[in-house]
Amino acid sequence: METKQKGDIAEQATVLQALKLGWGVLTPYGDRLPYDLVFDTGENFVKIQVKSAWFDSTKENYVTDNRRTKTNRRRMIRSNYSANDFDFAVIYLQDLEVFYIMPVEIFNAYGSEIHFVESEKRQRKPKSAGYRNAWHLINNKSHKTADAIGQKNP
Repeated sequence: METKQKGDIAEQATVLQALKLGWGVLTPYGDRLPYDLVFDTGENFVKIQVKSAWFDSTKENYVTDNRRTKTNRRRMIRSNYSANDFDFAVIYLQDLEVFYIMPVEIFNAYGSEIHFVESEKRQRKPKSAGYRNAWHLINNKSHKTADAIGQKNP
C-alpha cells in the first residue's frame, strides 16, 4: 500500500471517529495548509494534523514521522511543524485501529520520529501511552478555550 493511501485511510478513520463523538468535521481545500482537518466541537474549532503509523518489525513498535514532508520535483523536503500549525496531531495505527491524540507541543517535542509501543511485555509504559485514544484532550481544550473567552467577555 502506498504512503498516500495509508494517509487517506488514517484521515478517513479520524473523520469517522470525530463524527461518532458528535463533532462536525471541516476539510480544507487543497493540501498546502499545515493541518488536515478542523473539528467543530460545538464550542470551538480545533485544527488537526493526521498521521499514519507503520509497524517497525525490527523494533517491534509503531512509528510515525513528526515532520512535514513535501515533494518537490522528485525531491523530498522535510521540515518541523511550528506550534501554531495545528492544535492536535492524531496518529492512527491502522492494524490495531488505535489512535494517539497529542497536543502540538507534545508532538513537536519528539525528535524526528515517535515510537508507539503496543506490547504489554514492558514493565514501564512509554510517555506516549498516556495519549492512546485520548479524544477527551480535544474536548478539554475546547472547554478551556470557551471558558477563557467567557472570562474576557462577561
